[in-house]
Amino acid sequence: MSKKTSNINLVVTTDENKIPEKITWSAEDGGIQNAEAKAAFLSVWDHVSKESLRIDLWTKDMPIDDMRMFFYQTLVTMSDTYFRATQDEKMSETMKDFCDYFAEKLNLK
Repeated sequence: MSKKTSNINLVVTTDENKIPEKITWSAEDGGIQNAEAKAAFLSVWDHVSKESLRIDLWTKDMPIDDMRMFFYQTLVTMSDTYFRATQDEKMSETMKDFCDYFAEKLNLK
């Protein structure tokens, strides 16, 4: 059986103060080439140190309302992913309840 590798690339252009001005990403397997993004959250699990490592980026022109929606959608996706990974329906529903609360407090719905 042959193994296949896949790359996801992020390119971040910063200003003189190292603040992101532009983010582009590519994922060949997904047919995405140099697509522009205003924000990106990337988390990886370090199994040796038992901690989550992350990169949180957003461009300086990312609108606050878009950031709120980005957070909300990320939280909802995390609750779905948590369920798929653990089959813990009770905690997944608890997380979704928080997402509803989050959206309500920010008038997103």
